[in-house]
Amino acid sequence: MAKLEAGDVARLLTEFGQRVALAGGDRFRARAFARAAENLLALTKPLAEIIAEDRLREIPGVGAAIAGMIARMHATGTHPALEAMRSEMPAGVLDLLTIPGLRPDRVVKLHRELGISSLEELEEAARADRIKTAKGLGASLQAKIVQGLEIRKRGHGQRHLHRAAALIEAATANLRESHLKLRRIVAAGEFRRGCELVSELSLVAEAPAVEGGTQIVKISPHLSVHLSAKRHFGTALLLATGSQAHLAGLRELASQQGMGLDQSGLWRGRRMVAGAREADIYAALGLPFIEPELREDGHEIVLARKGKLPQLVRDEDIRGILHAHSDASDGGNTLAEMAAACRKRGYGYFGIADHSQSAHYAGGLSVEKVRSQHSEVDRLNRRYGERFRVFKGIESDILADGSLDYPVDVLEQFDFVVASIHSRFKLDRKSQTERLIRAVANPHTTIVGHMTGRQLLRRPGYEVDVEAVLAACAAHGVAVEINANPWRLDLDWRSHARALELGCMMSINPDAHSIDEIDLTHWGVEMARKGGVPKDRVLNCLELSDFTKYLARRRAAVRRSMSSVPQRRRRASPLARKSAG
Repeated sequence: MAKLEAGDVARLLTEFGQRVALAGGDRFRARAFARAAENLLALTKPLAEIIAEDRLREIPGVGAAIAGMIARMHATGTHPALEAMRSEMPAGVLDLLTIPGLRPDRVVKLHRELGISSLEELEEAARADRIKTAKGLGASLQAKIVQGLEIRKRGHGQRHLHRAAALIEAATANLRESHLKLRRIVAAGEFRRGCELVSELSLVAEAPAVEGGTQIVKISPHLSVHLSAKRHFGTALLLATGSQAHLAGLRELASQQGMGLDQSGLWRGRRMVAGAREADIYAALGLPFIEPELREDGHEIVLARKGKLPQLVRDEDIRGILHAHSDASDGGNTLAEMAAACRKRGYGYFGIADHSQSAHYAGGLSVEKVRSQHSEVDRLNRRYGERFRVFKGIESDILADGSLDYPVDVLEQFDFVVASIHSRFKLDRKSQTERLIRAVANPHTTIVGHMTGRQLLRRPGYEVDVEAVLAACAAHGVAVEINANPWRLDLDWRSHARALELGCMMSINPDAHSIDEIDLTHWGVEMARKGGVPKDRVLNCLELSDFTKYLARRRAAVRRSMSSVPQRRRRASPLARKSAG
C-alpha cells in the first residue's frame, strides 16, 4: 500500500479532531488535531523523510501522541481509533461543524432529532422552518444557522491573519531547512498586505539557479512559493504581493512613461530599468515606496504621485497598552503579572480595563472589587516609581439606553474608560447608533471599544451608522479603538480614513486576556497601517508624560462639565442604579 502524503494525513487528523468534538471530547484536544493538521500542510519536505528522521515533534502543535498517530496514518492510511468513531456518525455531519457558532452538541442533536447529515440538508431544514419547531432547538438556533451558512459561504477558504502568520512561519522554516540554496524568503500576497482574512499563502524566495523571471511552485492548495533570481527578486515580490488593482495602476503608469512591467522587471524597450528591489521599481516610475498594506484599490498610487502618502504607525511606536483584562474578571493572569509583562516588553505604561459589573458572564467587577483593584494599582505604582505607570481603567458595558453601567461617583475614580457593547446586538440601526452616540457623549468615556462588535468568520457586526458614531467621537474627543484581537480587528480598516478625516484619535488595543495576548497588539498595528493611520493619531503612541497630561486634561474637562450639571441629574440612570444594586 502506498504511504500517504502530508495533505492526506492532514485531512485524517482534521476528521479525527472533528469526531472527537462530536463525541463530546475535550474541545482543546479537538483543536489540537486541527492545528497539527494545518501545520502539516505547510511542510515543504516530504512527510516520509520527516518520519524517517524522527522529527515529527519539531512540527508546531505535534506532541508525542499526535506524532504517533501521524506515523500510523502515513503508514496504513488510517487509524483504529478513527475507524471506530466513523461507525458512530456519517461523514457529512462533520461539515456542520464548519458553521460559525454551531456547537458540536447542537450538531449531534440536529442529526439525531432531524436526521440532518449534510450542509445541504441543514440549509433545507432551516429554510423550511423545521429547526425552529424541533424540541430543544428553536427559532433562535435556526436564525443563527441561517446566518452561519451565509458567513461560511462568504468566508470559505479564508483564515485569520494570526493563523496565516503561523503557517507562513512554519513554511519559511521548512524551506530554509529543505532548500539550503535559498538566500531570502519573504511573505507576500494578502498576508503581506495586512488583509484581515487570508485565502492564499504566498512566499517569495531568492533561488540563484532560477533565470528569466519567476518560477511558481505549489506546495499545497493554499501555499505557493515564487522562486526568483536576485536580479528579478523585487519584481517577483511586487507581483506576488499585489493587489491586482495596484499592479494594474503601476502598469498603466509604466505605459504612460514608455515602459512595461512584466514578471522579470520594469523594461524600457530591451533594457531592464529595475527589478532587483521593489523600491527601485517605484523610483523608476517616479513614485516613493508604497507600503504593502496600502496596495489595494489603486488610490494609493494617486496619493503617492501627489506626495500625500501617510507615514504609517509601526510596532515600535506603541508606548503603552490600554484595554487588557486580569483574573479579577475573565483574564488568565493577575494585574501584577500583566503589568510586569508590559514593562518587560518595553512599554512605558499599562492600562488595566477589566469588565464592568453588568458583565456577569465575564466576572465583571463590583464597586467593591473596583476599590480593591485601585488599591492594588496604587501599590504597584509606588513600587514602580518613575519607571512605569499602571492606569486605572475599566471596560464599561454600554447599556441599552446608552448609559455606562456604574454611577457617576464610581466612573470618576477611573483614569480612563473603554465603553463597549456586549449585549442587545439585534437593536435596529437607528437605536444602536443612538445608543453608541449617547455613550460617546458621556464625559467619562475615553475610548469606544470594538465599535461594530463583529467577530471575523463568526458573526457580522451589529447594525450601526459608523460614520455618525465617528463624528460623535471626533466631537467629544473620544478615541476609536482598533481592537487588535485577530477575531475582531474592529474598527475595520476601511473606515480608518474617514475617522482620520473627521478628526478622530485611534487607540490600538490588544483586548488581552493573558500575558501572551499582549502581543496581539501587532495585528492592530497592521490594521492601522492598512487604514493609513500615522502614529500622531494613535492615543497609545503618546509617551508616558504626554499620555498622563492627556488624561489630566480630560479629567479637568469632565469636572468642568459635571460642575454645570445639577446634582439631581448626576445620578446614575435607572438601569445603572439597578445594575449597581
